[in-house]
Amino acid sequence: MILRDGNKLKVQGPINASNVLAVVEQGVALFEHSDLVIDLAQVTEVDSSAVSMLLEWQRRTNTHSQRLFFSNIPVQLKNLAELYGVYEMIVQV
Repeated sequence: MILRDGNKLKVQGPINASNVLAVVEQGVALFEHSDLVIDLAQVTEVDSSAVSMLLEWQRRTNTHSQRLFFSNIPVQLKNLAELYGVYEMIVQV
């Protein structure tokens, strides 16, 4: 589930292979043409599909000259992103 609070999107619950496509689309539906902060503090579980979700959101916003900032990245997600060599891409957007 994703909740909008001004220019912040709060992602809640697990992000895994069984729900990642729905989470990606729900997030995109809440994007506007302004910069956004994606707060991941309430994400409870991740697998490698969560890394691809962050990259997909970046790809979609980059086509609209929009910037995303990810906050409160869970340690497990940070570790996966570092393992795949994309953590710097995620935090430097």
